[in-house]
Amino acid sequence: MSDLRELYQEVILDHHKKPRNFRRLEGDVRRVEGYNPLCGDRFTVYLQMEGDIVKDVAFEGSGCAISTASASMMTESVKGKTRAEAEDMFQKFHALLTSPQIDTTGLGKLAVFAGVREFPVRVKCATLAWHTLHSALQGKEETVSTE
Repeated sequence: MSDLRELYQEVILDHHKKPRNFRRLEGDVRRVEGYNPLCGDRFTVYLQMEGDIVKDVAFEGSGCAISTASASMMTESVKGKTRAEAEDMFQKFHALLTSPQIDTTGLGKLAVFAGVREFPVRVKCATLAWHTLHSALQGKEETVSTE
């Protein structure tokens, strides 16, 4: 079990140190800001849709290792998915961190965040980018707060 925990930590640290899709998107994009006042994480998620498909997704901002890694892995996970598939991933990821049962079905590498459940104060860090993406998928533009 400790080997698995170490692997998970390595994946999270890799995405924190070298976040994927960490950039601004220009043009016809949805731009939504997310803020976690508890620890100061602040991200802007950029979403470019082509019809019902997530054509591109990126983020900028700053946050702890967990929030940055979550945003990085989120962008990799939803790019190319339909709106419904991206929403489904949001629901599954949120449930992974908040429901009594651990279910990693359909989450792939995102399952590394299952250990965050053990630290309830960190759940908001892991879900910030996802709530921000969820808002962008719904076409909302107001700032998303974890409070």
